[in-house]
Amino acid sequence: MRILVTGGAGFIGSHLVDRLMTDGHYVIAMDNLITGKFENIQAHTSSTRFEFIHHNVSNFIHVAGDIDFVVHLASPASPVDYLELPIQTLKVNSLGTHNTLGLATVKNAKYLLASTSEVYGDPEVHPQPETYWGNVNPIGPRGVYDESKRFAEALTMAYHKMHGLDTRIIRIFNCYGPRLRLDDGRVISNFIRQSLEGEPLTVYGEGNQTRSFQYVSDLVDGIVKTMNSDHHLPINLGNPQEKTVDEIAKLIKQLTGTRSEIVFKELPVDDPRRRLPDITKAKELLGWTPKTELVDGLKQTIAWFETQVPKVGVK
Repeated sequence: MRILVTGGAGFIGSHLVDRLMTDGHYVIAMDNLITGKFENIQAHTSSTRFEFIHHNVSNFIHVAGDIDFVVHLASPASPVDYLELPIQTLKVNSLGTHNTLGLATVKNAKYLLASTSEVYGDPEVHPQPETYWGNVNPIGPRGVYDESKRFAEALTMAYHKMHGLDTRIIRIFNCYGPRLRLDDGRVISNFIRQSLEGEPLTVYGEGNQTRSFQYVSDLVDGIVKTMNSDHHLPINLGNPQEKTVDEIAKLIKQLTGTRSEIVFKELPVDDPRRRLPDITKAKELLGWTPKTELVDGLKQTIAWFETQVPKVGVK
């Protein structure tokens, strides 16, 4: 297939590009490089089956030739990014989703929207099934991401119902792995960077809030399986193993061998207390479950971070 991946130079997008190239597809990666890095996809630039378009999908999109599939991953995805870029985040998940849906309609292409577990907000139902409507503060600092993704889902379903567009929606839970930015600001990247730099590991609140962490290759496998399915309603993709933030900090401290202490800071506004996916639908419809054990995934992620630390002058 000839596949457009928006956000193709980002953390998850670039790993998906790798997989699609390995599977023999023609891939067009589109990215404005605000949070993505060209080096993430640079290895493919010599291939005749790869194309990179430097473009902001919030603006009108033109791609020459046929397209068989549009995968819309473009968006700031960490709190650091979308709190710094609130309007851009709102635009890419509204205007960008509208533009990519319009392109898929014109090209008669299939479409996949990468949504997020953040649509559940600070959930009052645990674990979170796809049928749960969420507990989101629309005017809180995280609302720019949470609500724009909820809007993106609604718009995708409207195109499916009104235009007959062949759509899919995935809700991505916490993901980690190589190519996370050092300044990404999410739990695992923060702890690994701080450990390697010899800084204190900052845990917000008492550290008893929970997350579920899936390794990026498992997520990519779930994305590909969803692309190959014909299910149009949202599907959770995440790891059903719940860990507290404090447990993650202690594990990363152990794996890196750092002497850094763990310090506690005030919990950010609207930070979810518990986050755990119900992946029954993914198991039944896709035959998908994450396979990478947390320790193994963290070791691979730490090894990659160790290759990056010298690049920013860290001793």
